[in-house]
Amino acid sequence: MTRRNWVEPVVGIAVSHQCLLVGVARSTIYAGHRTPVVPEDDLLICRLIDAEYTEHPFYGTRRMVVILRRLGHEVNRKRVQRLMRTMGLAGMAPGPHTSRPHPQHKIYPYLLRGLAITRPNQVWGTDVTYIRLARGFVYLVAIMDWYSRRVLSWRISNTMDADFCVDSLEEAIRTHGKPEIFNSDQGSQFTSDAFTGVLKREGIRISMDGRGRAYDNIFVERLWRSVKHEHVYLYGHATMGDLLAGLSEYFVLYNSERPHQALGNRTPDEVYRTAEGGGAMIIDRFGGHEAPLEGNGESETVRIGVPAPDFPTAPHASSHRGAGGDAVEKSASGGSFDQLKNQEEKASTGQRRSAVATGSDEKLKLMRELS
Repeated sequence: MTRRNWVEPVVGIAVSHQCLLVGVARSTIYAGHRTPVVPEDDLLICRLIDAEYTEHPFYGTRRMVVILRRLGHEVNRKRVQRLMRTMGLAGMAPGPHTSRPHPQHKIYPYLLRGLAITRPNQVWGTDVTYIRLARGFVYLVAIMDWYSRRVLSWRISNTMDADFCVDSLEEAIRTHGKPEIFNSDQGSQFTSDAFTGVLKREGIRISMDGRGRAYDNIFVERLWRSVKHEHVYLYGHATMGDLLAGLSEYFVLYNSERPHQALGNRTPDEVYRTAEGGGAMIIDRFGGHEAPLEGNGESETVRIGVPAPDFPTAPHASSHRGAGGDAVEKSASGGSFDQLKNQEEKASTGQRRSAVATGSDEKLKLMRELS
């Protein structure tokens, strides 16, 4: 309790005399009884900000300024910052440095470009994201099977050390066996000796995304969007305990109940168990010659060197382009990638004939490699 709280309008003792006795200025007491006057235009702006934030919680002050100006309100960013701070609102911006590399840790090459994922436990991927709580934020790591999109294990932590990532990796290996290739970004927790040591001990080939290339790990990145928009933003957990319980329920839903369009509306559990209907491929848009990737007694190939031509997307397949021109392709019908390749060849017949007509040796060479 402060001395200001000692002053009360008691009969017989003037407020001025009480202030003198406790050593408090009278203006301090009188100011506390005044009702703050909020300008009408500020109230209107607050209502508009609240409505927009409810629809788009990822909008920060810069975008709010643009939206308000479109509605005819000339406001600057400082005013929007003040009002959002008063309302306790903040945009869902990316967290602080979840992929910061360590200068002394070894960086491994990316092994997945041009590799068809045709079976469970062929490739696993992982990543770390952050989740905002009422006070502060926590980090979430998940390990996913690329073929089936099944979340094999996950952990949350309030620190960015490697321990919770290693715990998640060891749980996944203990429960589901081990993959042929394990892919991650270049974050220090994944390049640490503790994390890579587990992979080397199990004889797992290590693959790492290129710097600034989020599409190299597109399936885990897509998982974060689902987790946040389908659960985190809806429930707004205040504590780690609430978040842990909520994510436990969500990942059960994600794996065993939620239909996935990329899997032909099957569930990841079903695809992982039956080894049918899944698959993925990061197409190398710079494929010219084939380079073998040795490991685990097998040899995989990727095409590198020369840009590949664009062909129409086959039916039942969705594709979108990533950084550097890579296209990420997913089967929407549950068909194999051999079937998709045949469909692409049929769809591109017209372009092949056109290439023959022009007599372009380079294009003909590329066509033969893709066939």
